[in-house]
Amino acid sequence: MRRSFVLLFLCLGALAAAACKEEGTVKVHKLSFQGVKAVDVSRLKSALATRENSILPWGKKHYFDRSRFDADLKRIQAFYSDRGYPDARVAAFDVKLNDKQDSVDITVTIVEGEPVKLAAVDFVGFDVIPPAHLDDLKKRAPLKPGQPRDRQLVVTMHEMALNELRDHGYPYAKVSTHEDDGPDGKAATITFTAEPGKIAYFGPVEITGNKSVGDNVIRRELAYKPGDLYRRSLVQETRRRLSRLELFHFANVEPLNQEQRPSKVASRITVAEGNHQRVNFGVGYGTEEKGRVDGEYHHLNFLGGARSAGTHARWSSLDRGLRVDFNQPYFFRPHFALGVEGQNWYTFTPAYNSITSGGKATVIHRSGANTSWALSMTSEYDKSVISPDLVNNQPLFLKVLPDLIAIGLDPFKLEQGGTLNAAGFDFQHSTADNLLNAHRGYQIAVHTEEAGKLLPGSYNYFALSGDGRHYLPLGPKIVFANRLQIGNISPPGGEQKLVPFSKKYFLGGATSLRGWGRFEVSPLSASGLPLGGDSLFAFTSELRAALRGNLGGVLFLDAGNVWADAWGIKLGDLRYAVGPGLRYQTPIGPIRFDVGYQLNPIPGLLVNGAPQARRWLMHFSIGQAF
Repeated sequence: MRRSFVLLFLCLGALAAAACKEEGTVKVHKLSFQGVKAVDVSRLKSALATRENSILPWGKKHYFDRSRFDADLKRIQAFYSDRGYPDARVAAFDVKLNDKQDSVDITVTIVEGEPVKLAAVDFVGFDVIPPAHLDDLKKRAPLKPGQPRDRQLVVTMHEMALNELRDHGYPYAKVSTHEDDGPDGKAATITFTAEPGKIAYFGPVEITGNKSVGDNVIRRELAYKPGDLYRRSLVQETRRRLSRLELFHFANVEPLNQEQRPSKVASRITVAEGNHQRVNFGVGYGTEEKGRVDGEYHHLNFLGGARSAGTHARWSSLDRGLRVDFNQPYFFRPHFALGVEGQNWYTFTPAYNSITSGGKATVIHRSGANTSWALSMTSEYDKSVISPDLVNNQPLFLKVLPDLIAIGLDPFKLEQGGTLNAAGFDFQHSTADNLLNAHRGYQIAVHTEEAGKLLPGSYNYFALSGDGRHYLPLGPKIVFANRLQIGNISPPGGEQKLVPFSKKYFLGGATSLRGWGRFEVSPLSASGLPLGGDSLFAFTSELRAALRGNLGGVLFLDAGNVWADAWGIKLGDLRYAVGPGLRYQTPIGPIRFDVGYQLNPIPGLLVNGAPQARRWLMHFSIGQAF
């Protein structure tokens, strides 16, 4: 009766306007639930055919359909039953037509009932797995006694148990699942029983589908060799390594003749080569760079052997120039690679413009999917000249000149220039689940650089910097993201002229202290122009939430500062900025819009040669801030 009354209400409301609207013309403005406590509302909505209309003009339109809605009422009950609530039912629903009679608000009331809870989770026949690995499997099990019996988690646990056997030399293993809901039907015991089958080892490897990429390139990416104990994880690692080469549209690794259950498992690697020459060209606008033009060309199989080479050109109001690069994978040993880069790059700060010309060679060791370290040698010529805008402003120029001389500007040539030769070391470890938009995991990066001493050159310093990031999911829709940055440059005796201007630290912009623009947070000259510093500390916290569809929102707090002297960090002297932001997900990463507000402005700061006029700044770019 309730359902018929509501549908009748829809037609009667429309008849009052002239005629009953046909299904497919009334949009779903809002879909909400009452009484939902045990399950996530967003996941419940995703299981239904009835969807809310997009709030964006270009977004997808969703219309009310009675037959689909009737089916959704049954899906709701099935959804709850799969998650351990077999008594859940739809108690009532209400469909309200708006005044314009072109959209509806739907409210569904649900009575969840009592769940079937897990009394125990047992594993039988898994003694072929080392005890430590079996204990780890039990710890990682998504099924826990006392929780509602979720059938999706039962399937997940079944796959985990099966894969654990396959990862210890039993590719033909089987696992059966038995459920006992107890005498009252509310206390379930789930038993996973293993049939390991016979042990097996890797056999010969067959390669097919490659044309210009040699077999040797593919074979050196194998994580296993014939005779090794069969492990499913090594098959997956091989697939990841081949995909990481970026030479193939897809790469598949499959065991052969599984139905015969051989003791030596042969495998076939099938690849489909992609276009090895890639050209990217982009024209854009950013609140900091203003107009921006980027062009990039890369050959991913340069001279064969999976070598890569390319060029990158860029022009913007903040930086511009040309970079070329070359990468040699498998540099003598499987996990080593050689990278060579040359550049002629211009960077424009408020007080000076820096030109860097030279090259860098790096030997990289990738010890695993998440960890790498690198040794590098840099040889370049760094030159910095006073900004033309500053030269043209003679009163300001005369005030800033003594400060520039104090940090290394030649008082006769009115420039700083010299040869930089430096050795560097980098370490990186990351467990982040997504490079463009991480939701969980962490990342640690450390960089050290030594210039001068045993290496001849005009500059002499030791630099150390670190970057730590952590992503913590607070439910399916919210991520708490944090970033900590520390940097320091130490010249012998504190001699500022031994540090090139191009290495000075600045904060501000779209990725740090968003209440200020790029190059605006640093030690100031007596007149108020940012000059850059030798020590840095910055911290950022973001609360990222999915709002609707591809649209997301962010609240952020940025803190940090730059100091003139080495190890001059003073945590009581930080600048703070807060603000909201919007994110819209795209295949190339989220489009980002942030508004930063300064909680404590920098006294005397000059922006574009004039005193700072406002405490807020907008930033528009692509990708998360970190």
